[in-house]
Amino acid sequence: MLARRITTYALKRSFLKRSQQWHIRQRQMSSTAPVVNSPSSTHAAVLSGITTELDRLAPRIELRADQIKILEGPGDFYDTLKNKIKRAKKRIYLSTLYIGKSEHELVSCIRQALLQNKDLKVSILTDALRGTREAPEPSCASLLSPLAMDFPGQVEIRMYHTPNLTGFRKRFIPKRINEGWGLQHMKLYGIDDEVILSGANLSSDYFTNRQDRYHLFSSKRVADYFAQIHHTMCRVSFLLEPSNLSGTYSLVWPKENAAPSPLEDPKSYVTSTTELFEPLIAASAPSQAPSSTQNTAFNTTIYPLLTLPRSLNNELPALQSLLATPLPHGSSYLFTAGYFNPHHEVTTSLLAASGRPNTSSDDEVPVSTTVLTASPWANGFYGSKGVSGMLPPAYTLLSRRFLHAAIRVAPGAVTLREWRRGTVGLAGGWTYHAKGLWLTLPSSSSPPNQKTDDSAIATLSLCSGPAVTIIGSSNYTVRSYSLDVEVGAIVVTTDPGLQARLRKEEENLLRYSKIVTEEDLKGGERRVGWRVRVAMWIVRLVGGSL
Repeated sequence: MLARRITTYALKRSFLKRSQQWHIRQRQMSSTAPVVNSPSSTHAAVLSGITTELDRLAPRIELRADQIKILEGPGDFYDTLKNKIKRAKKRIYLSTLYIGKSEHELVSCIRQALLQNKDLKVSILTDALRGTREAPEPSCASLLSPLAMDFPGQVEIRMYHTPNLTGFRKRFIPKRINEGWGLQHMKLYGIDDEVILSGANLSSDYFTNRQDRYHLFSSKRVADYFAQIHHTMCRVSFLLEPSNLSGTYSLVWPKENAAPSPLEDPKSYVTSTTELFEPLIAASAPSQAPSSTQNTAFNTTIYPLLTLPRSLNNELPALQSLLATPLPHGSSYLFTAGYFNPHHEVTTSLLAASGRPNTSSDDEVPVSTTVLTASPWANGFYGSKGVSGMLPPAYTLLSRRFLHAAIRVAPGAVTLREWRRGTVGLAGGWTYHAKGLWLTLPSSSSPPNQKTDDSAIATLSLCSGPAVTIIGSSNYTVRSYSLDVEVGAIVVTTDPGLQARLRKEEENLLRYSKIVTEEDLKGGERRVGWRVRVAMWIVRLVGGSL
């Protein structure tokens, strides 16, 4: 027991020290706007600086740009997923928040693949709170239980439970809102030697009218790496055991699990889980760094990102490092999150990266930032009853506060846009769930100071396409970095073809957006009442997060 306590303390101290170092480094590098004037600051030099910093924070996996396919919308995502599953030969691993309780077609595809191939192994990981929320009515768990019953040697269903919701909280916090205390939020969809990284869950809206992002990596190394992440999390999650009655089940904690139950010993659970995952996100060793003799076909690098509640997080320092990179004039960031409540360190870094340097003249083009988020009418909670219905106006209030800070800290450099495609709940209405960051460097032939009423579209027209993007499950919030399990990757590429595909992805998201101002968010139907403000305060008071 004493050894366990010493290990726990050492891990916490080590993590906090690393985290503090990166926070300090970010502030030092970006306290004035990170803009580079020298003509010698080439794209290659900028990307080299980025990868040098990322090599200190995460593993490195190199691949060809043509091994990454960007799927455009929910229909493309669903069709691709079904087709890959039907042709699976060796393995299927799916990490998701939940599978919709009525997704019988998707389950049928998995069943068909299992019947065709007795050697196929299927592993599904969901969240225990969300996956059983409707119980004893039909739920994600009851949908998946027959698969585990019918294919006992081929199928394993696991459900993660947060260590943050135990005892009094678990007994009394309503099911509808208990996810505010932590979830399994990873989205990994692996089939054989391919994997899709996304922010989308597996339910009908994500397959039809909910916009997200979806990157398909056709690389055994990438698929194997994220399979390790998936299966390691399965080892510290509950096992779904089906009963003889159709659709019924129990959640058990196997003795073979690599940690004690989070409901019985949450502190030891966090310690054991941290010890399991630390080696998987260890920074690249010096021997892994690229050399001049390596295969030049590998023109793209990915850096896996992982967040575990109360222990590990290499995403936030990597994001800070990226935003602190000195950039040439005319560079731009596009940042998006469907639920706009960025962690304060993310907000600080975004604003610092966007501000003009003190020595800038009025006619210089700064590093510009476009922030894209869902309008209330594209928010998945729009029209919901009870506390959930207060979330869209809560995000409006947070957007307004961010825009107010941007005007004060980086006037003219930050644009806020809201995405809307119809209205949630009405015919043709979509919701917005995309999240990520794109960094675009200016084209060498770009005019230095082109102005337009629509800065985001103008920036795209001047550039070949983003050289860096972040893809994954994180919403970049306090909750993402302290309560949820998140996974993603930073993609860095010098390939013009992949940069063009990333540009098309940006354009697809911006197409349904418009600029909003601080005044737009203040009055009329955007006015935020006192009930919403009180509800936000109560959630924070009892340890939850939006």
